[in-house]
Amino acid sequence: MSVSCPQGHLTAATDYCDTCGAPVGAAAEGVAAGAGAPAPGAEPGPVPTSPAQDCPHCGTANIAGALFCEACGYDFTTGAAPRAAAAGETAPDPLAPAVPLAWVLERWVDPAWHAEQEHAARCPSPGLPAVVALTVRSLLVGRPSRSRAITPDVDCTPDEAVSRRHAQLSTDGSRWWVEDLQSANGTFVGGDGGPLPSRALAPGMRHELHEGDRVYLGAWTRLVLRRATDEERAGRF
Repeated sequence: MSVSCPQGHLTAATDYCDTCGAPVGAAAEGVAAGAGAPAPGAEPGPVPTSPAQDCPHCGTANIAGALFCEACGYDFTTGAAPRAAAAGETAPDPLAPAVPLAWVLERWVDPAWHAEQEHAARCPSPGLPAVVALTVRSLLVGRPSRSRAITPDVDCTPDEAVSRRHAQLSTDGSRWWVEDLQSANGTFVGGDGGPLPSRALAPGMRHELHEGDRVYLGAWTRLVLRRATDEERAGRF
């Protein structure tokens, strides 16, 4: 049985939307106070509709302006075909050209960000970060979905407040940008050592990242861009 999430997606999940990560069912009831409840007796608002655009890869009709095909994961922005959902797949798609390994991304569990979000999900114990080599020009940040063939390059599991297709990292070979993909809970950028950011990036607008910048998303996830060490450039992680 499928239900509709607050963003209008149909999902078979009972906790978080399989498409965007928005809470549904019991998870929706557990979100922090202050989100704003509808007035008693108010009619639910209509789900917005838009003209469809057909996916050139699988032919599925998608909402006009969609960044990714909801059926196969085709990237309308870069023209990159969807990647195979097979476990352990690491080869970059031919339409996402490789770049020399000069930068890496650290994925941290950040208790301070979790406390700031007041999210109902329990924060895991922090530890050493997972390190992701940035070796292609475009990387998807999010959580996997077997049913929708979504295999993010930067996997933020188990943070369920991260959308399946949450953000995109891209480079011109020397500079890096991050772009929010209309995620349910937003993408935030702050500097190294500064206060936690309070304003989410505007969806669809690229924000340039600098070394040490921190990208916050979900309930506790913090991503940090830094230059690769000599050992990492030699493939030793």
